[in-house]
Amino acid sequence: MLGAQHLKLLFVVTEDWYFVSHRLPLAVAAQAAGFEVAVATREGRQADVVRRAGIRLIPFELSRRGGNPLREVLALWRLYRREQPDLVHHVALKPVMLGALAAWLAGVAAQVNAVAGLGWLFTSSSGIVRLARPVLRRMLAQLLNQSQSLTIVQNPEDRALLARSGVAATRLRLIRGAGVDVQIFHPVVPPPAPVCIALVARMLWDKGVGEFVKAAQRLTEAGVNARFILVGDPDPANPASVPAAILRGWHGQHGVEWWGRREDMPAVMQSMHIACLPSFYGEGLPKSLLEAAACGLPIITSDAPGCREIVQEGVNGLLVPVRDVDALVVALRKLIDDPGLRLRMGEQSRLLVETAFSLELVLAQTLAVYRELCA
Repeated sequence: MLGAQHLKLLFVVTEDWYFVSHRLPLAVAAQAAGFEVAVATREGRQADVVRRAGIRLIPFELSRRGGNPLREVLALWRLYRREQPDLVHHVALKPVMLGALAAWLAGVAAQVNAVAGLGWLFTSSSGIVRLARPVLRRMLAQLLNQSQSLTIVQNPEDRALLARSGVAATRLRLIRGAGVDVQIFHPVVPPPAPVCIALVARMLWDKGVGEFVKAAQRLTEAGVNARFILVGDPDPANPASVPAAILRGWHGQHGVEWWGRREDMPAVMQSMHIACLPSFYGEGLPKSLLEAAACGLPIITSDAPGCREIVQEGVNGLLVPVRDVDALVVALRKLIDDPGLRLRMGEQSRLLVETAFSLELVLAQTLAVYRELCA
């Protein structure tokens, strides 16, 4: 990349596991392109993975919920003054809001703000958030309109929402998701019956976990022989987290199984027949659905921003209204009962990923944003 040599790129992400899952390949690619790369994040269970990849990890605590915003902006300001990055890449809404302000105060030359879903600021029904929303949206627009800033969104709805909030179209770039490695996630021969349906996500109510379990109960009570697999851990830092006790109570009932967090996601996907995510979370573009599509799985998900990006209705999957258990039951039954339809849709899922969502494409698009700013 022209101009990248010796330029310092700093990622700011709340959790090391999220950085590994969604941004580590980008960091490695940026380093190969000539950047000096570091990440400021909470040092947790994935810290050694980051370091083994050759990326410098700066332990940094930034709460995802609550916290003292002034104190956190000051901590980010100190971080930027100490590290002197040429380019800072904020990932997710809170690092974007606080980091963009701190970067402006610290005089950072350029910043990329990656909005992976607009989350609580635009979707929360909390009275306090509703009252503060107009002010916060105006403040966010002012920060994102800085001349040295570009904002990456993952779906057209988020782009339109930010534009309506006052962010200039010239400051917005659409890059659909974090990408998926089509060499690691690849189709296999469908496993034997019974049909296995996977919901892969953090165990949050907002991800449609409750609706998934209700659908499983109705289908098994109707005599359908299928396995309904929950893959993921609760997230205690999120108020919508499903308690582990409830997940354990579901396990073994009505065909539901809770597998917890799994590190071998290609193997998990290749043991499934259908991917399902009835989310109403306010997604950017769910990575688990990209991985499922790359593995040649048909998809059932919500007809909602982010989720609908990876499904062409009736072609590679089915879209259902949010929180509509009846529609979810009908969609699941349709695919459970029709192996030929599952196969045809799975082939289309793979084709869609190869043409529009591959990791190679997303890396190239994001490095082009870096190049634009560094020019």
